[in-house]
Amino acid sequence: MSIKLPKLSRFQWFVHLAAGVPLAWLILDLIRDNLTVNPIQALTLRTGKSALIFLILSLACTPLNTVFGFHQALKVRRALGLYAFLYASLHFLIFIGLDYQFDTDLLIEAIFEKKYALVGFSAFLILLSLAITSTRGWMKRLGRKWTRLHRYVYLAGVLVVVHYVWLVKSDIRVPLLYGAFVLALLIARIPPIRRSLSQLRQHRIIRTNRIIFSIMGKEPIKPAKENPIHSK
Repeated sequence: MSIKLPKLSRFQWFVHLAAGVPLAWLILDLIRDNLTVNPIQALTLRTGKSALIFLILSLACTPLNTVFGFHQALKVRRALGLYAFLYASLHFLIFIGLDYQFDTDLLIEAIFEKKYALVGFSAFLILLSLAITSTRGWMKRLGRKWTRLHRYVYLAGVLVVVHYVWLVKSDIRVPLLYGAFVLALLIARIPPIRRSLSQLRQHRIIRTNRIIFSIMGKEPIKPAKENPIHSK
């Protein structure tokens, strides 16, 4: 009996393979005892950072399509979001399992007494709800509410950055850098700015067509209007 692999583009295969690299690297370092003197902290930080990176990459997919016409990015947006949830789940399991030994009383106390834990837990709940409702079945059930619900991914991004800043406490340059990316992606979602970015791409295509076809001595082809599906 042959196994049918899903029909994916090379870029999609690359994304799926690359998404497993941080986890494979982490497992390898764990086996080799190559973590820091505080291995639990290292596991927590590395899984959390991977979750944030994949979350930012998923948020960047729509702007990449809007500004550069990179349609392939839209095909991996959901996968990147699910990989963000995967690493966030590992991050959360390390926190409740290795840090607090699944002690419910200590966990509740930590979540409601430590600001970074409360903010991080809130972000995880948002990512959990988005992961559960990411299927086509849930899209049909929720209808227009699905789009409104999944806009909370931006709130999750902000909460994760705040969680990261409060967690590291001292050197916050790296968390702030990630925060700058999230802020830029949020700004790109503002309707007037989004329309301006889309128009900028259209004008760039027109100019490129004019240059190419003037060299070839032919009439330039007008770019097709952006598919509304790509702007979600």
